[in-house]
Amino acid sequence: MTTLRLPQSDGTWLQYTTAEPRVWNKPQGPPSSRTAFAAAHVVADRFAENVPGAPAAVDWDSTLAFRRHLFSWGLGVAEAMDTAQRGMGLDWAATRELIARSSAEAAAAGARIAAGAGTDHLPAGGDDLKVVLAGYEEQLAFVESVGAQPILMASRQLARVARGTEDYLAVYGRLLEQVSGPVILHWLGTAFDPALKGYWGASDIPSATAVFLDLVGQYADRVDGVKVSLLDADHEKGLRAALPAGVRLYTGDDFHYPELVKGDGEHHSDALLGVFAAIAPAAAAALQALDDGDEAAYDAAFEPTLPLARHIFAEPTYYYKTGIAFLAWLNALQPGFTMVGGLQSARSAVHLAQTFRLADRAGVLHDPDLAAARLRSLLEVGGLV
Repeated sequence: MTTLRLPQSDGTWLQYTTAEPRVWNKPQGPPSSRTAFAAAHVVADRFAENVPGAPAAVDWDSTLAFRRHLFSWGLGVAEAMDTAQRGMGLDWAATRELIARSSAEAAAAGARIAAGAGTDHLPAGGDDLKVVLAGYEEQLAFVESVGAQPILMASRQLARVARGTEDYLAVYGRLLEQVSGPVILHWLGTAFDPALKGYWGASDIPSATAVFLDLVGQYADRVDGVKVSLLDADHEKGLRAALPAGVRLYTGDDFHYPELVKGDGEHHSDALLGVFAAIAPAAAAALQALDDGDEAAYDAAFEPTLPLARHIFAEPTYYYKTGIAFLAWLNALQPGFTMVGGLQSARSAVHLAQTFRLADRAGVLHDPDLAAARLRSLLEVGGLV
C-alpha cells in the first residue's frame, strides 16, 4: 500500500492510502448471456509530434497489445470509434491501418471485432449528399474487406448537409441494402459530439427516435443491433422494448450500464462501451456472474466502477478519452501518458488524481503502488506535491 496526498478541486489535500490490489480471475472465453464490446483507445507514439492538427502517429505495438489485453478478458473490441479519437485527431490513414491490424489480431485470438465506418475522411466543404454516401460506401467496403463487422457511425457531414428526415433514410437505406452481413447502427448524442445536433432530421429526441425505429424496422434483417449513446436510461429502456425481434440494443450509456445490461427481466441491453476499456477485469467478472445467475456477484463487480465511469465521462463528456488513456498508463498498458493530438492535456491533474482514487476503490488498478508512483510523477510536473 502507498500513501500520498491528492489535490482536491477546492484547493485542499486528501491523504489517501491505496488498497490491496483486487484479484480478478480471467474467464475461459466471452460471456454467453450478453454480447460485450469494449471501445478501445489508441496509444500515441511518444517519440512523434502528436500535436493538435498533426497527422496521427500511433504506437502500434502498445495499441495492439491493449487489444490483446481486452480479448484476454473475453471482451470483443469496437474499433476506430470515438474512443479511438475519430474526429479528434485520428485521421483516415491511421484509421485504416488500425482497423486492418486490429482485425488481424482479433482473427488470431478468435475474438469478435466491429469497426466504425463513417465519413470523416471527406474534405471540408463537401456539401453534397452523393459525396457523403460515397464516403460512407468507401469506409464500409474497407471494414468489410478486413473481416470486421461494420458499425455505421453517425456522420457530421450528413448532419450538415441533410435537409430532413428523408435524406437520412435515403443514405442509410442505400448503405443497408448493400451490406454483406448484419451491421450495428450507431446513434451518438450531442454530449459526445455537439456537431450531431438534430441527427435523423429531428430537433427533439422522441421524433428522432421514431425515425430511427422506422429505419430499423425496414431493415431489421440487416441490423444486428443499435448502439445508442444518449446517456438517458429511460429512453434506452423504451427504445429496446420497441426494437424488432432479434435486434440488439448495445448500450453506450457509461452512466447506467449496470442496470441496463442486467435488464428488467423482460428486456436487457448488450454492451458497447468505452468505459469497458478502463474496467475490463471488473466487466468480465460481472458478465461471468450474470452467466452464472449470480446477481449479487454481478452487482459487487460493477457497482464500485460507476463512480469512476461517471467521473471519467463528466462534462465535457467528449474528453473522456483522456481518462481511458490515463488509466492505461497507470496500469502499465502503455509506456507514456501521451495521446494523439496532444489530448492528454484535456483533463486537469486534479481531475486525473480523482480518477486514480476512484479506480483504486473500484479495484481496477493492476498494481496500485506502481500507479501511485506514476501519478506522483504527473503531479510533480503540475506543481501539485
